[in-house]
Amino acid sequence: MTAHDSLFKYIETHSQTQLTKSEMEVIKNAFVLKKLRKRQYLLQEGEICKYFSFIVKGAMRQYSVDDKGVEHIVQLSIENWWVGDRESFIMLTPSTYNVDAWEDTELLVTTRAEQLDLLEKIPSISSMILKMDERHFIASQYRLNSVISQTADKRYEDFANRYPELLQRSPNISSRLI
Repeated sequence: MTAHDSLFKYIETHSQTQLTKSEMEVIKNAFVLKKLRKRQYLLQEGEICKYFSFIVKGAMRQYSVDDKGVEHIVQLSIENWWVGDRESFIMLTPSTYNVDAWEDTELLVTTRAEQLDLLEKIPSISSMILKMDERHFIASQYRLNSVISQTADKRYEDFANRYPELLQRSPNISSRLI
């Protein structure tokens, strides 16, 4: 299975539409394979997020660093997840986040212009992004509510139940998420 095959499967699963051969070619041309070593940056604070990325293999983290140098992880992403600073990517504003490889990682990256072109040309992409946006909004609401209403122990328990695969890959990461 190629890197692009993973993306095609993801698109078809999240849009319930079979991609045509010509659509697959357009998508292949819009997404470029990029490899990052562990701790290598995809994005650093202050840069504009030029790429939104689909993780084929590996894991990434998105985080900010406060005035005391403490990292605050806002998102962990693994295979078949997307990574990038959405606000910076869409609004073309400097990012307040760092995004780096938590493990050696292979990504398929696309630019905003390419994404907009895909949205016009391929209905499956529009359907997939709509579903992604819905799920992202729901997850953000859930996380915000848990931060304001739950204890750290309860947040950890919920995180462990929702994302056991993340804890299996890095058991000590949870203390920086809670």
